[in-house]
Amino acid sequence: MRRFARENSLSLFFLGLFLAALAGEAIAGHGAYNDEQVAHGEATVSLWTYVTSSDFGRAVMENWQSEYLQFTLFVLATIWFVQRGSPESKEVERAGTGSDREARIGRWAGSGAPLWARTGGLRTALYSNSLLIVMGLIFLGSWFAQSVTGWTAFNAAQHQHGEPSVSWIGYVGSPEFWEQTLQNWQSEFLAVGSFVVLAVYLRQRGSPESKPVGAAHEATDVEG
Repeated sequence: MRRFARENSLSLFFLGLFLAALAGEAIAGHGAYNDEQVAHGEATVSLWTYVTSSDFGRAVMENWQSEYLQFTLFVLATIWFVQRGSPESKEVERAGTGSDREARIGRWAGSGAPLWARTGGLRTALYSNSLLIVMGLIFLGSWFAQSVTGWTAFNAAQHQHGEPSVSWIGYVGSPEFWEQTLQNWQSEFLAVGSFVVLAVYLRQRGSPESKPVGAAHEATDVEG
């Protein structure tokens, strides 16, 4: 168990942070929701009722979809686009998917390579793009979940105010939906873009996300 924890400490660390933050969001959101209910002269709800509601689901999903969009686009963009001097980029002359030898697939795969990297054909093609495919599917799934939970919450609010409900298509095409969506997207794009550039000039000793402290600014594809 100790060895497992050490070898997986990075994922376990972020899993712990995720669960703690999700619990905190549920508790804080529950309090804010009940405050709003009281302000409108309506009944409060239990924590369980809140975390199974569309209001909580929308709040969670609109952040999940933006995070997975960020990583999906980053995986895709770094195939073709480069940033000289950034450890998050390939060397300028290596832009593109590269050769089979560079990717270590087919006859270039080593004895310990995954089976689908060695078999060739459709399976190797799928495995060669499996990270992008899975990240993209998670993004689409969480975006759809955001749209459904947001739509349900929107219609519930419409009902409370005696106004007509809208269709899912109508909600997805509304300014409210895209305002909530784009406010997350713009922050994710800014964070990734600024990190790519800042990593050219700044360092963090011991982090693989940084170049070695003494590496030249123009050195690309060099990890610490």
